[in-house]
Amino acid sequence: QVQLVESGGGLVQPGGSLRLSCASSGIILNIYSVAWYRQAPGKQSELVAASTRGGNTNYPDYVKGRFAISRHNDKNTVYLQMNSLKPEDTAVYYCNALLGLRNDFWGRGTQVTVSS
Repeated sequence: QVQLVESGGGLVQPGGSLRLSCASSGIILNIYSVAWYRQAPGKQSELVAASTRGGNTNYPDYVKGRFAISRHNDKNTVYLQMNSLKPEDTAVYYCNALLGLRNDFWGRGTQVTVSS
């Protein structure tokens, strides 16, 4: 059974940092493309960071320079380092692992709230 479990969310003040983790089981994560998405209340889900299995990364403009995705292959875990957080970064953050069309796995999400 494949599981992706996010952790590390919480309440942080504007300008602060958080590191999210996505621990996987049942798959070998380093052969997957992985990504982090987020969804704020009343808004559509949006990509915040992606990493191909070759190590290429991609960030949308609204997080570029502030967020960084990384992998720890020995721990089968993906991280999202988030710096200079803004109130508009408040959302539930989800981890995704993708390999081809049939292997598309999601975690249940972790809440990030940026507020003073």
